[in-house]
Amino acid sequence: MRLAITIGLIWLLAACETVKLGALEQLGFEKRDVLVGRIEKARDAQLEAKEQFQSALQEFQSVVKFDGGELEEVYDRLNSEYETSKDRAEDVKKRVDSVEYVAEKLFDEWSEELEQYSSAELRRKSQTQLYQTRQQYAGLISAMRKAERSIQPVLTVFNDQVLYLKHNLNARAIASLRDELSGIESNVSNLIREMNLSIDEANRFIAQMDSN
Repeated sequence: MRLAITIGLIWLLAACETVKLGALEQLGFEKRDVLVGRIEKARDAQLEAKEQFQSALQEFQSVVKFDGGELEEVYDRLNSEYETSKDRAEDVKKRVDSVEYVAEKLFDEWSEELEQYSSAELRRKSQTQLYQTRQQYAGLISAMRKAERSIQPVLTVFNDQVLYLKHNLNARAIASLRDELSGIESNVSNLIREMNLSIDEANRFIAQMDSN
């Protein structure tokens, strides 16, 4: 039953993407323009996620220095940072999914239209450009997915610590968080590094598409 529901949701999302893309094309937007726009949105979502996870880390770092006050307020702050981080992570995934969908449609269409050339020279040039664009896109989507995957370890640790603090509003919970802080910092550092690499790839791809 669960599998059937999942398949149904995937089909529905794909159908929605098809409708949105069709509507944009009717308004005069080419697939390449839509792709660039979606890459820009995915890049911006990654920027926002990066800033949010840095903010969350700062909150965790401040909590381990806790030396008195209402622990419930500490929990509320951390939980708020965690929930916002989770929302940013979901937005990143959604944006990267939308990039991948349009890219596949663009490359399929481009490949099919190669057969429409009467000029062998123009067909060869277009085929070369398609190959180069595919290669550059492969690097981009790989970087985006790698950055997306680097989010989950951070969210998992955030969730564990927030849950533990929720049910143990005492000094022991703060001590536990202090013990985990170096691991959290390492995970966030890795996330920021992967996000920066992905953002750089996005900027290069956009610049290349704009120059063509």
